[in-house]
Formats: sequence, structure tokens, C-alpha cells
Amino acid sequence: MAGRTSNSAVGALPDTATESSLVPVACTWLAWSLFVASLAALVGRVGFGVGWEVPGFVAVDGLTVLMWVVVTFFGGIVHSYSRRYMAGSVHETKFFVGVFGFVTVVLLLVAADHLALFALLWLAMGLVMAGLIGIASGWDQAQAAGVLARRYFVASSALLGVALGALWWTTGATTVSGVAASADALGGPVWLLAAGALVLAAMIQSALVPFHGWLLSSMTAPTPASALMHAGFVNAGGVLLLRFAPVVTVDAGLMLAIVALGATSALLGKLLRSVRPDVKSKLACSTIGQMGFMIMQAGLGFFGAAITHLILHGFYKAYHFLGAGGEVERTSPKPPSTDSVGRLGAVVTLVTGLAGGAVFVLVTGKGAGFDTGLLLALFVVFTTLHAARNVVRRTSLPSTVRYGAVPLVFLPAITVYAVVYRGVSAVLTDVPLVTAPTELTVFHGVVAAAFLAAYVGVDAGVHERSRRLYVALVNASHPSAGTVLTNAEDYNEY
Repeated sequence: MAGRTSNSAVGALPDTATESSLVPVACTWLAWSLFVASLAALVGRVGFGVGWEVPGFVAVDGLTVLMWVVVTFFGGIVHSYSRRYMAGSVHETKFFVGVFGFVTVVLLLVAADHLALFALLWLAMGLVMAGLIGIASGWDQAQAAGVLARRYFVASSALLGVALGALWWTTGATTVSGVAASADALGGPVWLLAAGALVLAAMIQSALVPFHGWLLSSMTAPTPASALMHAGFVNAGGVLLLRFAPVVTVDAGLMLAIVALGATSALLGKLLRSVRPDVKSKLACSTIGQMGFMIMQAGLGFFGAAITHLILHGFYKAYHFLGAGGEVERTSPKPPSTDSVGRLGAVVTLVTGLAGGAVFVLVTGKGAGFDTGLLLALFVVFTTLHAARNVVRRTSLPSTVRYGAVPLVFLPAITVYAVVYRGVSAVLTDVPLVTAPTELTVFHGVVAAAFLAAYVGVDAGVHERSRRLYVALVNASHPSAGTVLTNAEDYNEY
């Protein structure tokens, strides 16, 4: 800041500097203007039923206006934050153009109805994000990370192209809405190819295991771009599954497989996080786990819950990434925890969980019957309770007092989750398929029991007793070799 003051005191900035400073201002102003317009569109859609479309190409529904508000809000925050973060960088103009371009592409994507237009925008979204990851042109590690991410995103787009081509071949429909309307007649090997490709495309986009390598290697991106990536980009997998929900819900076996895939990533995300030493990598592993939960909710047939999860996760992760610098300053080595759950803690935790579950069921109406809604309520309670306990653990309260503090954090948190879920579901009423619960099976029980047992075991540190597992986790959580910074002084140049 002192250098910038000195320059301005000497005289006027050069014309090139003046022109470059106009780009961040213009992009930021446009981003917040789009947010205001998106709010107006949401109010018009929900309050007055206002909608519009370009038949065969664009269709604006509840999901569209909801995602417009979410994406433009995160975009506005990132633009405003970056005004200071990127000030003086040689990549400043390129960065702001890239971020605004990304926001624009996503806004178009969630409104696209034509299959070819949807596929092209999906590809464009990935290419723009890869450009932001590798934006430092003179930094070899950043370039390697950008190339790696681009390969993943092109693969995701290729799989989406296969899926859309197969759906067009089977249904004859050229639009997303047309495919949804014809989904009842789907089945057989062509449907399996299309549905499998859709799920894989969503997994790559959301960095689920084993496709998490690009996310762990993306730490070369400027922190605001990382915030946008974790708050908006990875969530597109959930949007894709909702758009094509009528396709993936044709077979209960596929839905169960989606639950298992999501559960695996949710568990491994937590395991990988436990062995990462730096704040940003821990946040990346957290994203892997949270996207697993999002995919699980879609697999249970509650696509509205998946959208709710991606929205809440977006706020959470944007806040933590933009505050990563402060988190580093506050982080210090801590002695091993000597807290023991004990009988009292177990009773308090159980009673708190049951109370939270009752709140969720009463507010949302989900989980009252013997279907996958019961598992939805269970997983929401479990993850929210776990997050509440982690928040309380970071405090300086005595261990005996912490258990009493958990309900004070958990019950408001799950109430907010339930209220947001209900609100999101109300906005999505015009989407073809938002809720598709199925009857519980033995396989659902096995997946749920295995997941909960493993998750509790990880929380208790059981995995730390195996050196072989620790080494495997370290290897699995390591970024691609070409993206690892080996000399910190190199980074200072970029």
C-alpha cells in the first residue's frame, strides 16, 4: 500500500495502469448488478410466477433463478475481495475477466435447455476455471495444475456429451426438458450408458474420490478463485443430477450405487483431511467429503436436499477460503485431546441428536415414513451434530461443559438447515423431479451402518493406529507432483 501511495504522489498513473484498474471496477459493479437482477428474478418467479423462455434453447425455472442468486452473490463477494487481493498483480485484469466470465457462463448454463448448448456451456465452465487455476503464466506449478484440471474437465464434458448423445438417440428430444418428459420410457443398455456417464461427469466435476486429484492440485489458484471454485464450481455436479433426475431415478439399483459412491467420498474426504498439514488442503479435503454428502442426498432421491447442501456448503466454504490467511495465523500446534466421551457425553449426544432429528422431521416432513427419507434425516442429523461438536471443541471450555454447549450450537444449526431446505423445495416446485424417495432395503441399511461405523471410528482416531493406512492416505491426498511448490521464493514472484 505504501508503494501505491508513493506512485500516486509522484504523479498520474500511466494510461495502461489506469485502463487496467477500470476492469476490476467494471467487473465488480457488473457482478453486483447481476446479483440485484437475480434477486428481482427470484422474487418475480416465486411471488408472481413470472417466467420466460426461448423455446428449444433457454428455459428459466425455479432452479435457474435460485442458482442465479447464489452464483452472483458469491461472484460479487469474490470480485469485491479480489479488488485488494489482486491489486498490483500483473494478472489482475486477466483474473477479473476470468472470474466474471466464469460467473456469466454458469448463469447461462443453469438456464440452458438445448442439449448441445448445455454441453458447450459445461465445457466452457471447466475451461474458464482451468484458466483461473493456471493463471500465473510464469509459474510452472500453476501451469501444470491448470493443464491437469483441464484434462479432468474435458473428460467430464466428454462423458456428458456421451450421455446427452445417448439420450437424444433414445428419446429423440433435443432439450433437457424434452428428455425429462420422455424419461419414463427409458431403460436398457443405452439408458445405462447415459445414466452412468451422467453420474461420472457429476463425480469428476464435484471432485469425488477417485477423481479428487484435480482439486488437491488446484492450490496454485489465487485464494479468491479457490473460494469461487469450492463455493460454486464443484457444486455443479448436484445441479447436473437434478436436471437429469428423471433419467437417473429410472432404476433403484443405480440410485443405491450413487448413495454408496457419495458415502465413500464423504468418508475418504474426512480421512484425507486428517493427514493434510496445511489449511487450504484441509479445506479441499473437506470439500471432497461435503460433495460426497451432496451426492448421497441425490442418491436417496432428495435432490432438493442436495441443492440445499450445496448452497449452505457454498457459504461455509467461501467464508473459510477467503479467511484462510487469518486461519493460518490462528493455527498453532496443539497437544493431543484428552477428552473422553464417557457415559454422560454419550447420553447428551444421543438426546441432542434425537431432538434435532425431531426438529428436522417436523419442519421438512422428511423422515417420518419408512423410506429413504429416514436415512436423509439420519445423515443430516449426523453431519450437523458432528460439525457442532467440532465447533465446540475449538473453544476453551472445560470438557465437562462442552457437552452442554453442543445442543446450543446444534439445535439452531439443524433448524436453519431444515428451514432453508423447505424454502429451497418451495422454489423448486416447477422442476420436473425434486423428490423421489424409495423404500428402504437391506442394502441401504448395510451402506448406512458401514458408513456410520467407519465415520465414528475415524472421529475416534482408530485409523491412526495403522501405519499402512496412514501412508496410503498421505499418498492419496498428495497433489500431482508437477504442481507441488518446492521453493517458496518462486511463489513470491507471482
